[in-house]
Amino acid sequence: FTETNVNTSALREFDGLLRKVFPKIFSSSLVQHEMVGNYSHLLTVPGSEPDLEPYMLLAHIDVVPADEADGWDAPPFSAQELNGFIYGRGTIDNKQSVMGILQALEYLLERGYTPRRSFYIGLGHDEEVNGLHGAANIVKLLKSRGVKLRYVLDEGLAVLDGVISGLDGPAALIGISEKGQATVKLSVSSAPGHSSMPPRESSIGILASAVKRLEENPMPRLFGYGPERGTFEHLAHKVKCYKQRILQHVKPRKIPFLCRVLERKPDTNAFVRTTTAVTMFNSGVKINVIPSYAEAFVNFRIHSAQTLQEVLELVESTVSDERVKVELVNGFDPLSISSYDENTFGYQIIKKTVQSMFPQLTVAPGICVGNTDSRHYKDITQDIYRFAPSWFKPGDPQRFHGVNERISIQNYEEIVLFYFQLIQNNDVRKLPPPHSSQHEL
Repeated sequence: FTETNVNTSALREFDGLLRKVFPKIFSSSLVQHEMVGNYSHLLTVPGSEPDLEPYMLLAHIDVVPADEADGWDAPPFSAQELNGFIYGRGTIDNKQSVMGILQALEYLLERGYTPRRSFYIGLGHDEEVNGLHGAANIVKLLKSRGVKLRYVLDEGLAVLDGVISGLDGPAALIGISEKGQATVKLSVSSAPGHSSMPPRESSIGILASAVKRLEENPMPRLFGYGPERGTFEHLAHKVKCYKQRILQHVKPRKIPFLCRVLERKPDTNAFVRTTTAVTMFNSGVKINVIPSYAEAFVNFRIHSAQTLQEVLELVESTVSDERVKVELVNGFDPLSISSYDENTFGYQIIKKTVQSMFPQLTVAPGICVGNTDSRHYKDITQDIYRFAPSWFKPGDPQRFHGVNERISIQNYEEIVLFYFQLIQNNDVRKLPPPHSSQHEL
């Protein structure tokens, strides 16, 4: 629920479940298991060739709350199967990866597998409340041991099927960066009074005007200045609509038109700019009292081409009212952009694994508009990727943190197979030449 309100009994029960359903992992002499921050898991799987730089697979075991009364077709903690789908909170955020990674490793151990390249598995327990006790402490432990990682793979983007307008066929987007974030508090203090003798402007009115200015004056368009350009260039050849073929080269003179198209929907508007979301507004204690204080909280997801400081300066200039106090509650800059060229080991291994399983997919780099535990790992690796082969059709993205979160049984099997193949595909000293067969891995 919050950083201080966590269902620890459920976390303890889940720990017991993992030990029960993955006996090979927890009894193997090969796998080193550690509990971190009381509830998070760190698994170390040493390879037979220690000179190969290790990689790391991440997932988080915590979930956001869910209430059956909100309209779920099955109780949100039942894992009930309906029409080929498993329903439950966490099925796509992010238990499918937790269980998929562990199931893949369990299968490999059953086959007597020993990797050539060492790898780690990090399962954080508090990603939904910033990962400050789980992921952050796992990183601290790895840093104390001098660990450097070839790459990290975490949750983030997925396979989009019919979600991107005009795209012919499904596409797998591998996140190469994620937006920064800022939570800003706006507040107004004024003299209280009786509602029968109101002032010209109340604290609520002043604050409401400031909030309205922020909503009416969005952050500037920055499309083309971040990794989203690579996304659209990679997908251009699959675009059906003639007008949208301008994406093929994303020519500067065409960008204003493209921005206007993308701005029409909230999910694609997030590619264009730093987004502004007013999430909380508090004021007033009684129906006949003019309140002396009003406050609002605004959440910004910061585009890769902007900094936290630039966003704060724009907020100040847009609010432009000395009566409104602007305070940064918390925030951080966008993450650096990980490499995705044809010589980049991590990206290409992930890409080849996806293409071997789903030859029909177009694979493209993408930007995560949300945040993940992986941001804590930036000091021990240069390349962080955010992807799992969860398939999303129209309406599915709304199931994140929403009602009727679910995953198809078939898709869960595909996720297990993805990690099963990915772990083995990492066991090469270097990438095969570009455009070579998957079998050469």
